[in-house]
Amino acid sequence: MIYVVEVPEQAAPRAWFAYDEADFARKVEAGDALQPWEIFDSLSPRELLEDIGHAEVDALARERYPAICTLGDSHGWDAPLYRADHLLGSGVLSAEPVSEAAALEAALAARGGLTCVYRGDRDAIGAFEGADPRIAGKALWHARRALYEQLVALEVLADDN
Repeated sequence: MIYVVEVPEQAAPRAWFAYDEADFARKVEAGDALQPWEIFDSLSPRELLEDIGHAEVDALARERYPAICTLGDSHGWDAPLYRADHLLGSGVLSAEPVSEAAALEAALAARGGLTCVYRGDRDAIGAFEGADPRIAGKALWHARRALYEQLVALEVLADDN
């Protein structure tokens, strides 16, 4: 399980969960203004050309799409390029690897406020118990309580309170 605590700047904290990385991606994408492929994508320069209807690297491709051809020449035509607009900037393609998890967490962070992602029951329970300084202390009691309620609802913790 993946647990998320969101503490918006002007609203009450909320906690939610995802069953796995695919479910996490779907839920983050559903609440984001960007398209899923803008949040995270990986494709080669060759695939980029194919996506715009140009099947081969020829003089016409080099004339019409010089930026894509430069990427292909520089990094290799089949090397993956990563897009993660919340991390890299709008439309930026990078040869440096970007994980989908990092891109999704950046999408959550772009919403403003504080966002905490816990990958597993143990990390979430630890955060509730005070192990995460981002939601520790009296001022963030409501964030820990939201996480606690989510853990109880999923029967990870017993409702002792």
